Parts: sequence; C-alpha cells; structure tokens
Amino acid sequence: MKNIFIILLLLSEFASYSQSFHSYIFDQKNQYAWLKEYTDFLAIPNVLGDSLNMIKNAQRISEMLTRLHVKNELLFSGRKNSAPCVYGEVMTPGATTTIAFYAHYDGQPVNPKQWADGLEPFKPSLLDNRIDKGGKRIAFPNENEPINSTWRLYARASSDDKAGVYAIIQAYETILQSNQKPTINIKFLFEGEEEAGSINLDEIFHRNTAKLSADLWVICDGPRHVSGKKQVVFGVRGDVNLDLKVYGSKRPLHSGNYGNWAPNPAMRLAQLLASMKDKNGKIIIPGFYDDVTPLSESEKKAIALVPNIESILKEDLALGLPDGNGKNFLELLSLPTININGMASGNIGAMASNQIPTDATAVLDLRLVKGNDVNKQIEKIKTHVKNQGYTVLDHEPSDDERKQYPLIAKITARAGGYNAQRTPMDLPIAQRVVQAIKTTVDYDIIRIPSAGGSLPLFLFEKILGAQPISVPIVNYDNNQHAENENLQLQYLWEGIETMAAIMMMK
Repeated sequence: MKNIFIILLLLSEFASYSQSFHSYIFDQKNQYAWLKEYTDFLAIPNVLGDSLNMIKNAQRISEMLTRLHVKNELLFSGRKNSAPCVYGEVMTPGATTTIAFYAHYDGQPVNPKQWADGLEPFKPSLLDNRIDKGGKRIAFPNENEPINSTWRLYARASSDDKAGVYAIIQAYETILQSNQKPTINIKFLFEGEEEAGSINLDEIFHRNTAKLSADLWVICDGPRHVSGKKQVVFGVRGDVNLDLKVYGSKRPLHSGNYGNWAPNPAMRLAQLLASMKDKNGKIIIPGFYDDVTPLSESEKKAIALVPNIESILKEDLALGLPDGNGKNFLELLSLPTININGMASGNIGAMASNQIPTDATAVLDLRLVKGNDVNKQIEKIKTHVKNQGYTVLDHEPSDDERKQYPLIAKITARAGGYNAQRTPMDLPIAQRVVQAIKTTVDYDIIRIPSAGGSLPLFLFEKILGAQPISVPIVNYDNNQHAENENLQLQYLWEGIETMAAIMMMK
C-alpha cells in the first residue's frame, strides 16, 4: 500500500509539472514572443563555409542562454575555419544526475531556385498549411492576434535542427518562468558542423572531456513518429559519402559522328550503379550485410509494438511500390543502404546537345548500422567496382592511364564519415527519460532501436564514454535536407514541453 501511495505521489508531481509547463507554453503572448525570436534566428544563414554567419548563429545562441543567466562559452576545435560549439551549464543544488542536451544549428546547403515561388530559405514564411496541400502564405500575427498551431513555418533549418536548439533553450526558460527549478544538472551543447559530418566534434570532445561529462546525452534532432506520437530513439545509423566518377573520351564528341564507337560514360555509370542493387532495392554487393549486428529480442519486440505507418507514407508520398520486397519499414532501417544523392553528366533541358559527354559522376550516400565499419563499407564498394572490370583510382587519370586502362573509376570518400551507434533499450536512466516524456501525453511513448538518419553519436561513446538517446520533436513531413523545409508550430510548442519534462525528471 505504501509503495502504491509513493507511485501516486510521484505521478501527481509529474502531472503538476506538466500542467504548469503546458499553461506557460500555450499562453498566446509567450508563443508570439517565441515565434518572433525564432524567425529572427532562422533568418541568419547557417550553411557551413559562410564563416561570418556561422559565428553570428553561435553568438545568437549564446545571447539566448545569457538572457536566462546560463553560464556559457564558445568551444573551438583549433582547426582552421571550423564553426564553434556553444556550451552552457546549469548546476542544480542537490542534483545527483547530469543530463547533457545536444542539437545543431547548421543546416544543409540550399538551392533557392528549387524552393517554391515566394519562398526563400533565409526569409522565413508562414503558411496556413503544407505548400503541396494548397497552403497559402499568411502574414505573421501581431501580439493581439491568435496563433494557429497547425500553421507551417518555412525556412532552412526550421526543423533540422534549429528547432532542437530553440526547444531546449526555451524549455529551460519555461521552468524558470513557471517558478520551478530543474531536478537535474543541465549541460547544453549546440554544434555548428553536423551537416558536414561533425568533422571537428572529435577534437572538441578531446579538448573538453571533463567539461562534457554527463550521465546521459539527450539528442534533439530528427522527426517524431509518422503517427505524430512522441518517440525515443536508442540509436542512429552511421554515414559516409562517396564521389564515384567514370570516364569516356577526354573531350566531348558529336553523337552522330562517334556514336556506337566512343563509349558513353553516362551509360557506363548507370550500368555500374544498377549492378549494386536488385529490382527490389536489395544490395547485391557480396558481403555487404555480413557484419550487421542482429537486433536483440527486446529490440525486435519494441519494433513489433510500433504502429504501422507504411499506408500513410504511401498515400502521402504517392508511392505505388516501395523498395524492400514487403519487409517491415523499421526492419529495413536496421540494414545498411546505398543511396544515390545525385548524378551528373552532360546537359539536360534547354542546354541539352547531341554529344557524348567526357565523364559522369554520382554522389553515393552509405548509411551504416551497428556492426558496420565505415572504412570496410567503402572497401566493399571499391571491390565491387573492381569486379565489374574497373581500375579504381583516387585521382584524376592522366592520358597515359586513360590509354592503359579500358575502364576507370575514381572513388573518393568525403570527410566526416562515421559508424553507427546503439544504446541498450533497458538502460535505467533512459527509462527515466521515457517516463518523464510520458507525463506530457496520454499514450505510450514509441521506442525504437535505431533511427534511419545519422548522427555521429559513436563519438559520444568513444571519447566521452557516454550513452546517448535521441528525442526528436518535429513533424515527419518537414522536408529536411530539401527545398521547402518547414515546421508545424504545434510540434515546436510540444517539443519545448518535452524538453522541460526531461529537465524535471525524477
């Protein structure tokens, strides 16, 4: 009886925390202030390489933390032109648990011409619905006008991942303004190079190992479940990008005068890429799946409990026949992939001409799962290409090499490749996080072993000796990494509530 009373008391405490947060977060005046501040934040370009604006982003985050009296500083790797991490901490008297919160403020490169008419990546726009569902641009409200939580905010990084940065910071503000104190020690780390593969995060970790120690890392990145339910993710896939280039003649040739004699590199590349997968999307490169760590029984059970969302996705994406030959969506996410990010050879559209191009290039995106090693996955690709008769080089071929080798492929790996990571689903402190999030909703939190996306979470284990879990907050249909990226406002408000609940966890 005593134990039941204690449980009920704890649940009532959680409920009071959640209710006070909810009242503050869904107060119209607070939402208006947040929307204004967030759109100003999104208007700062955040593509790596634009060093001045990357520093502006870091400084803006520092200003937001300073406003809340959070001790903070910029952490640099010492490597030239690297973007800093913003670090902050709040030590709570009497707290015995330290949770570190991570999100990244950089975004994917943008091609403004690909965005819908009237939308610009760094001029945030408010729409009353998704643009491909007839959404219309509307004026930003003033503080006396109601805010509809179903509205969409369009801008680069609106979802990936300035939403994570802002939700974490405003969660702490919510606690303070609700006249409460965190139950844990809080550490903040906001990175500026995640979209480039976190190429300097290892150095920052090595330089600040003691400072960044924590009992658990909560990664706020990626979308919630397609059903809209909140979820906790216990792992991520690894990632590496390869440039694959094949060659024809050293200069363009007239397709009539030389067709059927001069080899076409675009055709060769298409054939080479087609040799890597069967018609169902299964990779047929020998040994590609051999080192995959199988899912545990508890992970399989967790997957079995996740609602099936394939019919929703097929309808939303207008897909008649997905890859996978009928396998479960989450089961497919637990396997390594080869994706073609893009291909280029010759010209198309108004610039098309009757020529045989000189070369053809593809950018391959390899997603890794637990058990894969990034360098071994690259070697599997190279070995396969060699087995198709190609000589593989890591440099542009000379004239002598062109004449010596009938088939040449240049394969180079881009910087920033990393392995997958997976945290045990029964980790006690992670279960405390799940229970804290549960206080904000009236359904069971979805838990999955691994996300389909990638983050360099293996570095948290390797260098910091820490276990990370991911708590995504944004809508699944946010167009991250592509044109017309967007955030449904409801998800930002609920994301703030989620992060606040974790900061108050028992």
